[in-house]
Amino acid sequence: MVRFVLHQDLDIIKYNECITESSNQRVYAQSWYLDCIAKKWNALVLNDFEAVMPLPIRKKYGISYVFVPPWTQQLGVFSKREIGEEMMKEFMFAIPKKFKLVDILLNSENYFENRCVRQRDNYILSLEKPYESLYSDFSKGRKSSIKQAINHNLTIKKVTSTDALLTLFKANKGLELNRSDADFEILKGLVLKGISLQKISVFEVVNSEKELIGGVIFLIDSHRITYLFSALNEEGRKKQAMSFLVDFIIQKFANQPVILDFEGSMIHAIASFYRSFGAELEPYYHYRKKRLL
Repeated sequence: MVRFVLHQDLDIIKYNECITESSNQRVYAQSWYLDCIAKKWNALVLNDFEAVMPLPIRKKYGISYVFVPPWTQQLGVFSKREIGEEMMKEFMFAIPKKFKLVDILLNSENYFENRCVRQRDNYILSLEKPYESLYSDFSKGRKSSIKQAINHNLTIKKVTSTDALLTLFKANKGLELNRSDADFEILKGLVLKGISLQKISVFEVVNSEKELIGGVIFLIDSHRITYLFSALNEEGRKKQAMSFLVDFIIQKFANQPVILDFEGSMIHAIASFYRSFGAELEPYYHYRKKRLL
């Protein structure tokens, strides 16, 4: 039976064990991550934590609703056994009726037939093969971009602060992403916590004059390396800083049983960039339903 459990009544150890033992585990669903990106979250639990579904909660004008927190691509149901449509329907039906809007980004193993479900595109790259084999699957254009970056004498450095990267982002693309100052404060706190747990790494790309021109924040666990956030200026674009950095990550983790998760995208140009590294489509799902007041 699926039951609704308030956060204060949740057995966090069993909850996290269920996430880590699930074949579809995602770091977004770990309790430490949810604590950083959602002020309030509860969960649905199947029997003795055979499967769980975190529910980030907000309230506006006295109305409670389930929402998509910032910096979170895939939540939904996580299970120690196979997730079928019947399990999905059981979980979705168990969401309390008091939540008048249910807005959830479900993970790649959470599909079920419903008019409120829409597919979204994500791209992933298995890094199990040696680097030389992975590199051979890069597009001709991407190989050329990496060579250009090398000729520009770019350098990659690992840092522990997001300040410079966020300043770069806001100066170059901040308005396009439609993120609030509160979202960026959440990201700062998330990165600090993630670094302390060795679950997040921040890499910057600098030019030959040691000036910052791009960078990426990665979520890193034993199964998945997730491209959480990136920033780039015009010089970084011209000098192919992002191609250089992604290639660096692929080299660093090649020949290991991990997946490089690009976190999207529905935008053709960005999806094309991910595919150029040999990444393959892995759909996930968006469920959004308004309930009668």
